[in-house]
Amino acid sequence: MPAIDPRSQAILEKVRAEGFQPIEALAALFGVTSQTIRRDVNALCEEGLLLRRHGGVDVPPRANPNLLYEDRQILNLDAKRRIAGQVVEAIPDGASLFLGIGTTPEQVAHALIRREGLTVMTNNLNCALVLARAGKALVSVPSGTIRPHDLDIVGPDAAHFFDRFKVDIAIFGVGGVDADGSLLDFTPEEVQTRLRMLANCRRSFLVLDHSKFGRNATVRGGHIADVSAVFTDLPPPIDIVRQLKAADIALTLAP
Repeated sequence: MPAIDPRSQAILEKVRAEGFQPIEALAALFGVTSQTIRRDVNALCEEGLLLRRHGGVDVPPRANPNLLYEDRQILNLDAKRRIAGQVVEAIPDGASLFLGIGTTPEQVAHALIRREGLTVMTNNLNCALVLARAGKALVSVPSGTIRPHDLDIVGPDAAHFFDRFKVDIAIFGVGGVDADGSLLDFTPEEVQTRLRMLANCRRSFLVLDHSKFGRNATVRGGHIADVSAVFTDLPPPIDIVRQLKAADIALTLAP
């Protein structure tokens, strides 16, 4: 997915926050012509991020919207804890880490309390609070926009934050994994941040429970063959297993 320019990002955020926006109103708001706004909107619609309607633009219907964070925290919780336990076995004391958003990385943060001397950069405030309160890690978070329901930080500043570092291991989840191995999420901001983590680590761990395989999400970013290792609770679909073997990606199943 190509990078989104600042004006298009602002259009996207306004429509998501307020719903339908007339083209003329957006042109007046951003001080550009209607033709310029139409080009921006058309590009966003081609990516499936917005939907053209008569005279303006709206949010598209979402066939499989993400669950509320509170619901995701308890969904497959035992599996997530077991996955986290396996992940921590692969992380030594003194490691430098990126931790991504989502409830499985949050469980990894709880398990990381066993380790000493960690340096952690994360845009997941749930992870940051767990580790900071335990006093076992030096924790840094980016500037950006806090999503109140998820308690994570997104936006261009959050994505570029990870370019300032080179860490031992990036640990992140995804919204879903397509049958072709594409990694999927629900917003461009989530994908952009995850890709910056992936670009600035020596190894990368994809952590996800079995329900994410075949789960639909609209924004594509990266491929399962891009990561160093996959940690999950049950065997993935056979097509995914074949792709992991072909790319020599380690697969760990939590007992």
